[in-house]
Amino acid sequence: MEKPRKKQVLLYHCVEAEELARKVASQSEFIQLQTINWRSFDDGFPNLFINNAQDIRGQHVAFLASFSSPAVIFEQLSVIFALPRLFVASFTLVLPFFPTGSFERMEEEGDVATAFTMARILSNIPISRGGPTSLVIYDIHALQERFYFGDQVLPLFETGIPLLKQRLHQLPESEKIVVAFPDDGAWKRFHKLLDHFPTVICTKVREGDKRIVRLKEGNPAGCHVVIVDDLVQSGGTLIECQKVLAAHGAAKVSAYVTHGVFPKRSYERFLHKSDGSEKGFAYFWITDSCPHTVKAIESKAPFEIISLAGSIADALQI
Repeated sequence: MEKPRKKQVLLYHCVEAEELARKVASQSEFIQLQTINWRSFDDGFPNLFINNAQDIRGQHVAFLASFSSPAVIFEQLSVIFALPRLFVASFTLVLPFFPTGSFERMEEEGDVATAFTMARILSNIPISRGGPTSLVIYDIHALQERFYFGDQVLPLFETGIPLLKQRLHQLPESEKIVVAFPDDGAWKRFHKLLDHFPTVICTKVREGDKRIVRLKEGNPAGCHVVIVDDLVQSGGTLIECQKVLAAHGAAKVSAYVTHGVFPKRSYERFLHKSDGSEKGFAYFWITDSCPHTVKAIESKAPFEIISLAGSIADALQI
């Protein structure tokens, strides 16, 4: 079967995703960066202008978003809702991190599942001439969230795990790597993508008022254990998991999360100190799905950035 010809894609982006957008464009001659004037009126509301709006008619258009805080979402939504109406051939929204993904269920009456709210908002993106919007998201917290979206968008759920596997195979003694999951949820989410590695599963048990991390199954003794999860916030669970793995004989422990959120500079608790004290994590890999975090931790051990740029460039050709 003949391969389809690659399409030319015009890529717009929000302010904070500019560096990632440049990396995406550098991956392919078929992706051209475009610009938007991100301005504000005196009252703080957006004053936006899409450059070359007349020239994008009949073109394949994409927008790289970053919903890092509620403060930046409205201005980006304004552009996202405008682009498909400019008679474009197709429209793709790349939202590497779906920020409300972990708020997908109700524990009791009165809880608000904001993942559903965000999905409903994005489901109302206008249809372009080419049909529904393609929505590219990486490692969404729960796969069933695809059913939160309406028929006007086509969610394309991608993962950063293949990029992690490439990095792991570059390590010395890669045959001694064991993958650990901090809980059953992470195991369900990722184990099929990592099934050629030996695995360890941790679990949280309640002891009085505390939730304690315990080793549920697997043997980390003498191995380089890599904890894998979709995102990190405060990092408390990862730290407790590392302690348990070290206590069970792990030679060293590293971590991978697709989305390093790290509110309130919580990444600082993972930084290697210069006083020669014991290093809890040999490596801590994150992707560049959260641009603010990338800027904050750049060149700081044990952190290492695995870029989604190549994967995003490929997704824009689907």
